[in-house]
Amino acid sequence: MPTYEYACKACDHRFDIEQSFYDDALTVCPECSGTLRKVFSAAGIIFKGSGWHVKDYAGSSSSSASASSAEPAKKSTAETPSAKPSTDTSPPTPAATTG
Repeated sequence: MPTYEYACKACDHRFDIEQSFYDDALTVCPECSGTLRKVFSAAGIIFKGSGWHVKDYAGSSSSSASASSAEPAKKSTAETPSAKPSTDTSPPTPAATTG
């Protein structure tokens, strides 16, 4: 259940209470019987995955880090090295071209 913060308009008494989404908002202060109001604050948000942490861009220079922080770099699967190293030591053969 969500936790809501309330503050009294008369005595400024503040408290938190767990309430269902379907419960009516509290209106009477338990300390002085004054009028209550809900206190709204920033929600706690956690971003998971790559591109959200400063360490994701630690290897970049400051000018490219600011550009890349606006738009995370996308890597194709072709650029990603395979986990299994190749045992073939022969030089690569040139690709055949069609004319």
